[in-house]
Amino acid sequence: MKLKSCLTTVLLAFISLQCATPEPDFTREVITLKKGWKFNKGQHPNATKIAFDDSKWEDVTVPHDWAIYGPFDKEIDKQIVAITQNGENIATEKTGRTGALPYIGEGWYRNEFTIENFDDNKKVLLLFEGAMSEPEVFLNGEKVGEWKYGYSYFYFDVSAYINGKAKNTLAVKLTNVGKSSRWYPGAGLYRNVSVIVKNKESFEQWSTFITTPSITLDKAEVNIKTKASEKNLKLVTEIYDVDGNKVTSNETKAHTNNAFEQHIEVSKPQLWSPESPYLYTAILKLYHGNVLKDEITQRFGIRSIDYSPDTGFSLNGKTRKFKGVCLHHDLGPIGTAVNTSALRRQLKILKDMGCDAIRSAHNMPSLEQLELCDEMGFMFLAESFDEWKKPKVENGYNRFFDAYAEKDIVNLVRATRNHPSIVMWSSGNEVPDQWGSEGVKRAKWLQDIFHREDPTRPVTVGMDQVKAVMESGFGAVMDVPGLNYRVHLYEEAYQHFPQGFLLGSETASTVSSRGIYKFPVEIASMKTYPDFQSSSYDLEYCSWSNLPDDDFVLQDDKPWVIGEFVWTGFDYLGEPTPYDEAWPSRSSYFGINDLAGLPKDRYYLYRSRWNTEDETLHILPHWNWEGREGETTPVFVYTSYNSAELFLNGKSLGIQKKSKKTKQNRYRLMWMDVEYEPGTLKVVALDEKGNPVAEKEVKTAGKPYKLVLESDVKTIKANGEDLAFVTVSVVDKNGIPCPTATNQLNFKVEGNGTFRAACNGDATSLEPFHLPTMQLFSGKLVVLVQSTEEAGDITLIVTGDHLEKGEVLIKSIL
Repeated sequence: MKLKSCLTTVLLAFISLQCATPEPDFTREVITLKKGWKFNKGQHPNATKIAFDDSKWEDVTVPHDWAIYGPFDKEIDKQIVAITQNGENIATEKTGRTGALPYIGEGWYRNEFTIENFDDNKKVLLLFEGAMSEPEVFLNGEKVGEWKYGYSYFYFDVSAYINGKAKNTLAVKLTNVGKSSRWYPGAGLYRNVSVIVKNKESFEQWSTFITTPSITLDKAEVNIKTKASEKNLKLVTEIYDVDGNKVTSNETKAHTNNAFEQHIEVSKPQLWSPESPYLYTAILKLYHGNVLKDEITQRFGIRSIDYSPDTGFSLNGKTRKFKGVCLHHDLGPIGTAVNTSALRRQLKILKDMGCDAIRSAHNMPSLEQLELCDEMGFMFLAESFDEWKKPKVENGYNRFFDAYAEKDIVNLVRATRNHPSIVMWSSGNEVPDQWGSEGVKRAKWLQDIFHREDPTRPVTVGMDQVKAVMESGFGAVMDVPGLNYRVHLYEEAYQHFPQGFLLGSETASTVSSRGIYKFPVEIASMKTYPDFQSSSYDLEYCSWSNLPDDDFVLQDDKPWVIGEFVWTGFDYLGEPTPYDEAWPSRSSYFGINDLAGLPKDRYYLYRSRWNTEDETLHILPHWNWEGREGETTPVFVYTSYNSAELFLNGKSLGIQKKSKKTKQNRYRLMWMDVEYEPGTLKVVALDEKGNPVAEKEVKTAGKPYKLVLESDVKTIKANGEDLAFVTVSVVDKNGIPCPTATNQLNFKVEGNGTFRAACNGDATSLEPFHLPTMQLFSGKLVVLVQSTEEAGDITLIVTGDHLEKGEVLIKSIL
């Protein structure tokens, strides 16, 4: 399909499928099965039976990740393999590739539910938003279905298996095999499970599609397509603004093959964008005669997208470049179990950095993540697969591709296509199928499925074999040619491909450890050290990748490069390159933020370019270097200003200005010849006339003395799920942060909350996340406090030997 000059699609945000205001007639009920689950790992062939005794099984809530509790073990999923994506030719032992956590094995979940409103006129769906992996589902002793892909959303019509108004017993078997992933995949029912009860006369699941084919300043045409299960029905749609005021409505009885279509005009539309994520609400009501049979509430946004050789990418008629990051699906210390407050915190951190786009890598995103991106203003590249027919790992998705690829794409698109945040689909990432004619056919086949289900958005693939895709025609097939790294081939690819633009679908893969600095300071590839850390001078990268500055030049100088998605926004479990052959490394070093969500220095390098609203002035390294007195200790400054003057203990070390002398000089201010002496290091930013406009200091700290606690929120909801992320730092007697402190700390939560987890961001730490003790890393760590279902005060108390304790109060509210 040729991209039309303007994909003016307005896409709704999130199909909530919830009950509307109660009316005399039953419409639908959604039962989210969070509580009451029993879990056991191991083979249990009789667990499908209703009378099976699960009283000794573990009580868990869903979403649940059984593997995150550890322990870390180098023997788990130990692989003797050559990672071809990394350019390896010789197989070596990889011990932390999938996080060294016990995800492999068989796990069983059981629960019970009742349906008070069930009768012969009801239809019951069982919806899974993610089950890792190969789920088999049993209801009342009967197998109702199975799926294969652990990242897919899927549902079954279980009406024929429901046990009337009595208890229904649900059992789910999950099977995770080794050598099935390239990163930590998690394990278990890690996303929501719901029972949807509705009338037979009802909307078909995921059938509603809202677009806006025409937008002007005065009006927008809202097109609504949906399907119903029965005939002789009437559709009434009401549209509300963000304040709950009804702006328009429409009614129609006309439908073909149970499919309705409406064209509704919205006057003076408010457009959705990252800067102004305005959301409308559509309430769709289905009537039989005058009887209301079904009702769904769906938020949507009005916006247009366009990809063209002349303008690149534009949103609402304005050209812009993606300032994006890639994100794996784990949430650090809580694993893959989806949690809205944890996702919200990630997005708040990225928003402050100036990030405006997310790529779900390399899997289907959670519905919660998409809902938050709609609300908070992030464009989204929704990805499907890391593997097609040809394997990357022995037991990967290649086993299921032929039977499931189309079904998985259909479910991805239909479940999420109404989110205004989604502006592009991806059918794959670095697939070995990039070579040869068969791969071209698969790329075209998958892209056609996306187009059939959603003709309004383009499709890309993250391509790393750039020479191969130029030769085979693979790259020419894609709506949007996405290049993973290979910055030296951008110009050649642009000249070769017919689309007229390129996307940096995966960029940088620069590695660093928060607060760790190595000497001498030099650009290096695959550099390793005895402590298994990487330098936070942000000059170290991988064999296949590059430094951030290389991508910055392309984004700034090439109008046909339409943006980038940096690998990665946050560290994730698994893939500890360049230490994937070293134990105990068990998580990545790529993140702009570490596994605890604490910013690394690189965060401020990106912020200085991406956040155009706020000042950035950041100085590195820290200034505690006992034993380095008189030795060269370079100082870098990441700033939104073009020049600055550096002072050490009041003495000027000169002014540096950004220039095009080298790529690094263009984006960083660097004083390479500073000799360390303890004291105060101060940078003063200068405006274009040389006048001081801002300053920042780092000081040499004394011995650790006191703990300081800072929560990311002051209040959390008393729902048993909400989290507060408390950053714990140590300071000396003068309140100066101690950047090298490694004290062992202990955590205690009092009041109406519980301790959930802790994380220090150290990729080599083998301390379990869920125990109330952990060692500081580079002077910091993060404690997660979770609400109960009772409102009230929550107090986190943190102690450590020879340290003044720290406390923080968090309010839990209804």
